[in-house]
Amino acid sequence: MNTGSDEPGEVAVAADEARTDRRTTGQDAGPEAGDGLGSRAPEFVKARRVLHLSWQVGVFVVGLAVVVAGIVMLPLPGPGWVVIFGGMAIWATEFVWAQLVLRWTKRKVTEAAQRALDPKVRRRNITLTAIGLVIVAVLVGIYLWKFGLVMPWKIKDQ
Repeated sequence: MNTGSDEPGEVAVAADEARTDRRTTGQDAGPEAGDGLGSRAPEFVKARRVLHLSWQVGVFVVGLAVVVAGIVMLPLPGPGWVVIFGGMAIWATEFVWAQLVLRWTKRKVTEAAQRALDPKVRRRNITLTAIGLVIVAVLVGIYLWKFGLVMPWKIKDQ
């Protein structure tokens, strides 16, 4: 898993061992193979155009079903974003655009994780959380002072 950037100062999450293995065994073919981009279909599928096209359609349909399920899970209970990125990972096995989106996302998540570990940012986040909790506690106190605490089983029928 590579962040997709060779800029100094960026941290890679993990080395892409599969890409390294292909380079050393000489299995790369085509200009995009050096970037680790392209189809990961088996060789016998890639060798036959109709089979490869139907493979891509199948991968697209399965990925689309997973992404749609993730979108449905956003307002409903469930791990919506995880499922959406899982669908993107399915698409990334066949489509370069999905691989590029996942690389960009991994790079941004890595950058956010590095920023979150910065002591100044952590102090700021803790301070903002404490202020937010104080505001919520004050609002709950005002509500209870004004309306009181009424248990649902003691609500009178109107």
